[in-house]
Amino acid sequence: MTTYEQDAKTLELPWPFTGREDELELVRRSLAAGRPGIVVTGPAGCGKTRLITEAVPGADCARVTGTPETRGLRFAAFAHLLPDTVSLHRAVHLLSGVRLLVVDDAQLLDETSAALVHQLAVHGRTRLAVAATDGVPAPGAVSRLWAGELLPRLTLEPLPREDTAELLAPAGLEPLTVGRLHRMCRGDLRLLRDLLGALRRSGGLVRVRETGESAWRGPVPVTATVRDRLAPVLDRTGPGERETLDRLAFAEPLPFALDDLDLDVLERLEADGLIQVDDRGSVTLAHPLHGPALRATAGRLRARRLSRTPDRCGPALEAEQSALERGLARQDVRATPTPVGDWLLSEGLPVPAGYAAVRARYARLRGELREAAAWAREGLRAAPHDADCRTELDLVAGQLGEETGSGMWAAAARGDIDTALAGIVGTDVFARYDAVRLGAPERVAGRLPADGVFARHAEALARGDGPGLDRVAEALEERGFLLFAAEAHAQAVPAHRDPRAARLSRTRAVALARRCQGARTPALSGLVLGELTARQRQIVTLAAAGLSNRQIAERLTLSVRTVGNHLYSAYTRLGASDRGALPWLTDQPEAEPA
Repeated sequence: MTTYEQDAKTLELPWPFTGREDELELVRRSLAAGRPGIVVTGPAGCGKTRLITEAVPGADCARVTGTPETRGLRFAAFAHLLPDTVSLHRAVHLLSGVRLLVVDDAQLLDETSAALVHQLAVHGRTRLAVAATDGVPAPGAVSRLWAGELLPRLTLEPLPREDTAELLAPAGLEPLTVGRLHRMCRGDLRLLRDLLGALRRSGGLVRVRETGESAWRGPVPVTATVRDRLAPVLDRTGPGERETLDRLAFAEPLPFALDDLDLDVLERLEADGLIQVDDRGSVTLAHPLHGPALRATAGRLRARRLSRTPDRCGPALEAEQSALERGLARQDVRATPTPVGDWLLSEGLPVPAGYAAVRARYARLRGELREAAAWAREGLRAAPHDADCRTELDLVAGQLGEETGSGMWAAAARGDIDTALAGIVGTDVFARYDAVRLGAPERVAGRLPADGVFARHAEALARGDGPGLDRVAEALEERGFLLFAAEAHAQAVPAHRDPRAARLSRTRAVALARRCQGARTPALSGLVLGELTARQRQIVTLAAAGLSNRQIAERLTLSVRTVGNHLYSAYTRLGASDRGALPWLTDQPEAEPA
């Protein structure tokens, strides 16, 4: 077993701040003059400290941090701000002149430091920005900050998949690797960064010949952060607990039957959130990191004793494929667990072409276009001439706006809509529905399932019914068709008579299109920048390129406030909610400046 240590130099280079724009604005407002401050909570590594740092860059503030080693020392966190011997009353008086106090890892504060933070919040003369980790014991004085409503509380959710992909974009990773990292890290950005660094150093990333991207296949690198996240499992000392966890780890991707394990042990592990038991009595590990990490830390003999052979997954893989096919038949592609296929991929084992083609189609219809292409390529590795995988690649290329290739969507990408419409043949409901997506519902009148959402889309588009198209988009999104929903909202924009309704439709279309991995279909090409002033266009272009408000201000010799005001006005005109939508919008044809 190899343990990978984090390069200290890498730790000094933080990733660009990604996502969390709404949360950032909320923290900034909470720390404005006259406000008491805010508590930011969330799981370890989710970006609490980074969020606060972004909200108060270069601000005149004092900073304290809780540490596990000093929890028994009085005012340990404030040692650099207070005399050696001081009472709580005196400490409050000494710090009353601090305008802003940032408290990191508040769950690790010693009791006197926690009491001091609480008293500063009560007195209200010092604004507080407090970060605390969920799920671990914290001093009562810390938890009462929000429980007693002294400070508002912001609970950070895991970073969404699309924001994780944006964060990892400079690394040049293929989509299936991004998905694996996202599932395994569950929004833990510290773990994400640690794994990526270890994979780079160990050579765990291999080049994908067709795209030039990097892919991760094989075991999890055992880093210090991985061991830290694995501690709740490694530290189990109860009778039979570690053996049960190891058996579950080596059983993956298949579950264990409840009757095959000790019920008393399972009850203890379930109470601590380490395992899950479903309605059918199947037992699995609760965290997607634990199985791979336990397998990676096991000795060779233990692994040999517990390992299952890949051929035992054959029936389970067929059942997984059948479940996906049933979803396609019902025109319902909501997210469904696919542990067997994901395991084959992560282990670097061959993926059958038939399964890969179904995964590609399912992903494409969900709007996960680049992921669909990656699954199709996996199938072609096993069967280089598989027609279904080739077809999926062509369909994805066309919907990404690539003019090369064959098929109706490649013709649509070239702007040849007539040729694209002429290619709509056969009895496949999705092929017929493509006419609606291309804006020609009359071509398939009466040929879509009656009263189904596809037929309702065709009818609303034929009538020019903006509200009806928005309702269809909501139904499509509910069924997992994110790209189709984005297109329906986009088609609603020109159909609305109310400008406010049109802006809302555009906002929804942009938000959904951002989740579709670069989709560039004819329906989405209508999402133009709208009418912006020349200055707004200039600022929006720089913001879309990733520049912060301060960087834009310095480049254009403006104040940061002026840049913010221009961006706010641009958001309103574009129907965008935040700067995250700007790169997508600025790829579209531009309107003449107002």
